[in-house]
Amino acid sequence: MSGSGWRIWPGTLLALGIVGLAACGVGALLWQAPALDATELWSSRYLRSVLVFTVWQAALSVFLSLLVALPIARALDRHRRFPGRGILLRLMELSLVLPTIVAVSGIVGVYGRQGWLTSLLQEWSPSLNWNLYGLNGIVLAHIFFNAPLAARILLQTLESTPEGQRRIASQLGLGPLWQWRALEWPAMRPVLPGVAALVFTLCFTSFAIVMTLGGGPGATTLEVAIYQSLRFEFDFGRAALLAVVQLLICGSLWWLVLRKGVTASLVPDRKLSGNSIRKDSTGVHVVTDGALLVTFTLFLILPLLAVLFRGFPGLLDALSPGDASLSGSGLLPATLRSLAIALPAGAASVLTALLILAAKKAGNFQLLSRLCEVTAYLPLIIPPLVLGTGLFLLLRPKLGVTNEGLVLVALINAVMALPFVLQLLRGPFNNLDPATVNQADQLGIRGWYRWRWLYWPRMRRPLALAMAYGTGLSLGDFGVIALFGAPGEPTIPVLLYQQLGSYQMSAAAASGLWLLLLLLGLFAFFNLLGRQPPRVKRVGHTVTEYPEPDHA
Repeated sequence: MSGSGWRIWPGTLLALGIVGLAACGVGALLWQAPALDATELWSSRYLRSVLVFTVWQAALSVFLSLLVALPIARALDRHRRFPGRGILLRLMELSLVLPTIVAVSGIVGVYGRQGWLTSLLQEWSPSLNWNLYGLNGIVLAHIFFNAPLAARILLQTLESTPEGQRRIASQLGLGPLWQWRALEWPAMRPVLPGVAALVFTLCFTSFAIVMTLGGGPGATTLEVAIYQSLRFEFDFGRAALLAVVQLLICGSLWWLVLRKGVTASLVPDRKLSGNSIRKDSTGVHVVTDGALLVTFTLFLILPLLAVLFRGFPGLLDALSPGDASLSGSGLLPATLRSLAIALPAGAASVLTALLILAAKKAGNFQLLSRLCEVTAYLPLIIPPLVLGTGLFLLLRPKLGVTNEGLVLVALINAVMALPFVLQLLRGPFNNLDPATVNQADQLGIRGWYRWRWLYWPRMRRPLALAMAYGTGLSLGDFGVIALFGAPGEPTIPVLLYQQLGSYQMSAAAASGLWLLLLLLGLFAFFNLLGRQPPRVKRVGHTVTEYPEPDHA
């Protein structure tokens, strides 16, 4: 397995397979799209309003998310040593894998008509006419998910500013405005277009948020319109046309971003910054930044607390397998169904990412490198629901058994998680010490032993983290499973959506809490697997413990 052929071909074939799968999906869309006249996109008032609303809510969400993320990143960069900073950073990373439908149920518990904050504000101002459903709720949920992700990536960029430049700025006595102009803005400007493109894509392809908080035809996006065309109207031509439009917009955006050489971190670096104290972190900034960070923390944590407090009383009843009269009695079968999809999807995404990275590293060909880059960004260019729509149209006559649909869901979920998994594994896999590699070559360490002694000690924790991310993303998926799943055999997100739709709020709260606990349990389990056992060397009567290397 150490030969260059064994390292190149499996990854290359998998990358080609993913490109071929996407091509089949897009081809099926193009095959079905001519059934509907493209001019109807503008002549139909409904389709035109769907397109305009999709672009408008995504653009507004990007603007407001960055408006929140920029001061949060600057405040966290100014204050690098305060109690709870590490927990806040981990909480901000949670937004990437937090199941959308769970967060939405928590947002409803805080900002909904009977929510905590809404009830409190109505006591102070009875004339307050706040409605969560519609554009308000969609944008609020998008900020909840995307502002922490953008702030974490921007913070990583700020922390990479050379310490020498900060020292010179401090010696020159530059104020906050000039530090922004001389240091912070030049550091963030190159990554802002990539971050904006990433957030726009996530908001543009949002499905679960719009389905639960949309509130009616006036707040319908392209993804929801595609789903409605396929599942309720059986208008496959219209679904294909809308999917092609969505593909063209997302593809054009990422083509422009990649053409300009702008890249965005899809997953923030998990390393914490040093404990150096900045001189501009005193005085009035202590008060303003403290108030800002406390408000932001409450914004993130209140929906999670709502899920916890509302779901805990009914959790045991929901997990009770024998009482069919309870609304949450389908939770255990839904859990097994979710894990049966998520675990293979996570494993497939990690294995595929490893083989693609090995092929790129061993091949060193420009064409192969470009193929790997295309594979890494393909799920962002072709959203999962668009890919699923194409495959649905392609396999529709033969896709009759539910299990076949679940296998397809696992496959698409694995492809969907691939960009994030690749980014987690790329650094540890490629940063192997060249001297160690040369020494292993000279000693003839190849095959399994090469993996065991060279890669495994460095890749153990990143692999566990990547497996947790891949599994978690699939566990909370509510887009593809809504297309291929059977309503009578739901996964947890689908069950939660059904309970919310039928106003079984206590059962929905219990299901949301259970999904959240399951996700945290998966992360804890994979974190435990990724821990390196301490290596102990006995020298005489002295026992020396070697700490685990510092990985990502």
